[in-house]
Amino acid sequence: MEYNLKKRIVITGLGTINSLGNNIEEFWAGIKTEKCGVGPITRTDSTNLATKIAAEVKNFIASEHMDSKDARKMALCTQFAVIAAGEALKDAGLTEGTFNPERVGTILGNGIGGFEVTEASHKVIFEKGPHRTPPLTIPKLISNEIPGNVAITYGLKGPCWVVTTACASSTDAIGNAVMTIQTGRADAIVTGGSEASLTQLGIAGFNVIGALSTKYNDCPEKASRPFDKDRDGFVIGEGAGCLVLEELEHAKARGAKIYAEIAGYGNTCDAYHLTAPNPEGEGAARAIKLALEDAGMKPENIDYVNAHGTSTPTNDPIETKSIKTALGDHAYKVKISSTKSMTGHCIGAAGAIEAIICTLGIRDGFYPATINLDEADPACDLDYVPNKGIEAEMNVAMTNSLGFGGHNSILIIKKYKD
Repeated sequence: MEYNLKKRIVITGLGTINSLGNNIEEFWAGIKTEKCGVGPITRTDSTNLATKIAAEVKNFIASEHMDSKDARKMALCTQFAVIAAGEALKDAGLTEGTFNPERVGTILGNGIGGFEVTEASHKVIFEKGPHRTPPLTIPKLISNEIPGNVAITYGLKGPCWVVTTACASSTDAIGNAVMTIQTGRADAIVTGGSEASLTQLGIAGFNVIGALSTKYNDCPEKASRPFDKDRDGFVIGEGAGCLVLEELEHAKARGAKIYAEIAGYGNTCDAYHLTAPNPEGEGAARAIKLALEDAGMKPENIDYVNAHGTSTPTNDPIETKSIKTALGDHAYKVKISSTKSMTGHCIGAAGAIEAIICTLGIRDGFYPATINLDEADPACDLDYVPNKGIEAEMNVAMTNSLGFGGHNSILIIKKYKD
């Protein structure tokens, strides 16, 4: 193995399924037209839930994407991951027989696992007894089955594991994928994350800690409003985002198209509180500085920040503070947006979906909007690209992911230049 942390890592494939579209083209069209994926909950009965809205994947029938027998062995979050990974591999040109399977790995993030499997199996236990527990309960609900099923489906025999750091899971998965390639353990990695937690337990659990929006049940498209003074909580979403990362010379040798380059990664912990961020944003600011250092960049090099921007009263002003601390005066010049205003918050898949947005923003020269930003919170005084995206050259984008447990994870993606 060739250990070289200076190896250049590039993005050669993209795939997604989320509330804005069931593939990259539909999704990106939704982002560029400021479409909102939030609507009434249909995935579960919301009658007794305080929150009745979510950003659900639309028109999804698993058997249209995979063998129905295989689908029945997977939790919904795993189905999403297999679909997004397949799109990313095809986009990268890594089809069966074209690569050494022992040198291609799978590192994916997930925050919660197969909640619908947990609920269904508990129901069986309570109603019929433990002896009637469905035999695939454990293989379907545990998070490592997500990358495991992706690896099985596409014959990827390299490193394979799951990263679980709450809302930072898929960003950390991407960061780990970069380091795995740099340390010579793989030539390419399918990375990103997946989440599907729109269940009674998932929604009620977030409701009781006051995290979800309850104010906009009658107008769901207005509910996710990061940095706005009338925000009242995040809107839970679902889906998956996958990227194929490759060592540059490996990608060039096979003539792969290159979207962009992963330039830097930073990761810290607040070590402060189980669910609340450090009120000064100290941990997030340090993670940004570490990512800049890893990329060999200064604050002035950053053109765009895809903020964590959850639309919660707590996150948005603290994240704003952390950006100011890390970027200094440049914080007032950089364009920032929270695309969760359109996709909702996809928990363990959020960072990967937002890394895809940064990648396509660099490719197309497009700064996505923060929709529903009608009047900014006075504590949120930066340029959040309100309501309408901007077409302009983008060379360097940064994406922030901040999770329960104090996890702070930052990626810097830059335009590829040979």
